[in-house]
Amino acid sequence: MTKKVVILQSNYIPWKGYFDLVQEADVFVFYDCVQYTKNDWRNRNQIYTKNGKQWLTIPIPSKATRYAIDEVEIKDKKWQQQHLKSLYLGYKNAPYFQQLEELMTDYLQEKTWTSLSALNRYLIEKISKNIGCKTVFRDAREFDMDADRVQRLLNILVSLEAKTYISGQAAKIYLTGEEQRLEDRGITLAFKSYPEYPTYSQLSEPFEQGVSIVDMIANLAWDDIKNYIWNLEV
Repeated sequence: MTKKVVILQSNYIPWKGYFDLVQEADVFVFYDCVQYTKNDWRNRNQIYTKNGKQWLTIPIPSKATRYAIDEVEIKDKKWQQQHLKSLYLGYKNAPYFQQLEELMTDYLQEKTWTSLSALNRYLIEKISKNIGCKTVFRDAREFDMDADRVQRLLNILVSLEAKTYISGQAAKIYLTGEEQRLEDRGITLAFKSYPEYPTYSQLSEPFEQGVSIVDMIANLAWDDIKNYIWNLEV
């Protein structure tokens, strides 16, 4: 089997496209050893309720931009109850709210988080399993990171005996022109393109593609979600 590898930063309750990438990979490597970026998807995402789109943001100290993502600490103690309330009020009338409620109870009531990366990874792995992904998850810090940006990726890919590296579109900026370095190691570079995913019944209109996957969890059965992301049998 051709081993397909994705190397990507963790996000907070990501959108469906993130899980499309997870599903395409044989191995998904969390790349949280790079610098934390402000106003990005690491600590926030959007939900879509009858009142429209709403941000859910985990408060992060401004000095966090000095650190790697997996070094960022969550010091605020109120955000978990705030997110619990927002999700409950926003989705309590959704057809599959019970699924979301179980997830909310697990990560917002039964656990306390001090690491942003640990929280994100936990949710991504849990949701991936629930929607049927068989992908193996790894951590970039397991590999040799003492090199330039492209060489670090190569170190991971070679260690995993990758045949295909699937990258997000944003990485084109620094990977364009570097294809030969991968090809010399027998690795094909592929950039992920996202389809026009099928619509489903949401709590508001017009349909919004780019919101957090919690919107799908509240509005679709677990077993059906994959049909709206990668099977597309709707």
